[in-house]
Formats: sequence, C-alpha cells, structure tokens
Amino acid sequence: MNRHYDHQHIYDLCKKHMHAYVLAETSDGKKHDGIITGLDDEYVYIAVPNDQPNHKPSRDEERQFGYGYPGYGYGYGYGRPRRFNRLILPLAALTALSILPWY
Repeated sequence: MNRHYDHQHIYDLCKKHMHAYVLAETSDGKKHDGIITGLDDEYVYIAVPNDQPNHKPSRDEERQFGYGYPGYGYGYGYGRPRRFNRLILPLAALTALSILPWY
C-alpha cells in the first residue's frame, strides 16, 4: 500500500474521532486505550486512564502530589492525583484505530 495513503487514512480517522474513547494499535503490536485529545501532522495525543490499582508513583508524581509525606494527604495544595496520563504516538506507527464504548 501507499505510505502517504496510510498516513492520510490514519490522520482522517483520528480527526473524525477527536475526543472519542478509542483503542489505538501500533506497528509493534501494542494496544493503548484512551481519549484522543489532540492531533497534528505527525502525532496523535491520547489521554490514557491511570487505573492501575497497585500504581507506584514516580518521583515526579511524588514531588508534584506529595506522596509519602505523612499528614499531607495527596499533597499540600495540589488536590487529587491525575486520573489520566498523556500519551503521544507517531501517526506513522499507528496501524489501527477502533472506537470503544464508554461503559
């Protein structure tokens, strides 16, 4: 197939499903579910749920949200921890895009 056609087809799919909950599959076989939040000529931006029950916060999250500081809950003045992380995928790496139900 023509690479330009593939790129344009994936771009058009992402644009059509902006702000929708999707399953994106990459050329290396990985699958990511999330909400398309942005798109440009080279990348698609996806908000992926941070729903791992045993999620160990990174050092950046600890600094930002105050994990591990007794008596401060989620961190002084920062509110609750993030529910979504930002994932940036190159359009050239996308092989499939499927719409998922919200429930």
